[in-house]
Amino acid sequence: MIGARRGESSGASLWPAALFVWGPGSVSSSHSHHSIQLILALHGGLRARPRRGIPWRHCSGVFVPPGATHEVDARGVAVLIGFMDAESELALPLVHRFGSKLAAVPYAVVARWRHALGAPQPLDARRVEGWVRSELLNESRPRRIHPRVRRVLRYLRQGGIERGRATLPRLAAVAQLSPSRLMHVFTESLGIPLRPYLLWLRVQVAAGALVSGQTVTEAAHLAGFADAAHLTRTFRRTLGTTPRDLIRRAPTAHELRLASAPGRQSVHDETAWRPLQ
Repeated sequence: MIGARRGESSGASLWPAALFVWGPGSVSSSHSHHSIQLILALHGGLRARPRRGIPWRHCSGVFVPPGATHEVDARGVAVLIGFMDAESELALPLVHRFGSKLAAVPYAVVARWRHALGAPQPLDARRVEGWVRSELLNESRPRRIHPRVRRVLRYLRQGGIERGRATLPRLAAVAQLSPSRLMHVFTESLGIPLRPYLLWLRVQVAAGALVSGQTVTEAAHLAGFADAAHLTRTFRRTLGTTPRDLIRRAPTAHELRLASAPGRQSVHDETAWRPLQ
């Protein structure tokens, strides 16, 4: 299911699988992060490139896989930006479909997505949720996760990350594995090492707090960062933005929470996206 928003409580079976923010576009400096990202211009176009020294690619949407260095210039247009957990059903089919390189979204896909979102009308949560259901979740494919790793994820979902108890020895005890074995099966299950994944979760907890109206200092404390400056540095490195930029968009920022939907079919079109060279 999708639809948990600010002020709503989440059960243990739900996890913030994605954070979607929409509003004025801006310029991001060269960076990479462990989340999967979609950037869609709601009108007009933007430009993107893998790194400095590479010519800009003009397009209307960009797919950013985990760990891919990229720069995006979306000044002058309204954008929808989605950050998705690499382990989620929402994000996994995007990686399967579009690969491991920065990719431009073909205009035909952009046009379909804009239509689903109701552009050029102002976005609201209902339209964004409908778009996620019809265009992203429709292609999801469950990831096979080791049972001991599922124990760790359940522990984190129940508040382990907020309480600052997500140390390697503690998580190994939860999984009933040795620390080295846990790190191996975690990477094998989720496609990302344990430590960077935990950092992403802390960033996501802080982002959810900011969207809910908490201050940068409060969000930093909740997510286990030393202080607001530490949180800001981490945001720049992992998301290419700052906590205050997110607060500025807070009236139109929502957490979408995802639980598995049984029996969903997977549809793949391998020609739909083109890598940015």
